[in-house]
Amino acid sequence: MKVLVPGSFDPPTNGHIDVITRCSKVFDEVLVGVIINPTKDSLFSKENRSEMLEEIFQDNKKITIKSFEGLLVDFAKKNSVNAIVKGLRAMTDFDYELQMAQMNFNLADFETIFIPSSPEYGYVSSSLVKEIHSYGGDVKELVPHNVLERLKNV
Repeated sequence: MKVLVPGSFDPPTNGHIDVITRCSKVFDEVLVGVIINPTKDSLFSKENRSEMLEEIFQDNKKITIKSFEGLLVDFAKKNSVNAIVKGLRAMTDFDYELQMAQMNFNLADFETIFIPSSPEYGYVSSSLVKEIHSYGGDVKELVPHNVLERLKNV
């Protein structure tokens, strides 16, 4: 089974890495879709976000990284995925992601599989990482080393 794990990954966090890695243990193929959202100001370019993820998963042959813009379901169809996987940290994530899952099913009959975050990453988000980093806070426990190195340059 081939699944799609979409996200902005701006920047990739240890929580993202955990969910993607766990998916690779359950599914045959994992496509990580780096979303390009023109309405958001990204800290990193789509190329940088994709490169960071490719570096992190370079030794896992089950995982492929691709960036995209537009509708998630169109990208999923184009790449012949069987389901969409979303990581959930809390009930607030579930409320939003449930609506998205129902819409994706309505638009293109795609199933969404929810994977709860590991407890140690339940509070980690890209937004918090960016905010803490912008004030000079230490984020080394929240992101992989290659991401931390790139954060030092922004």
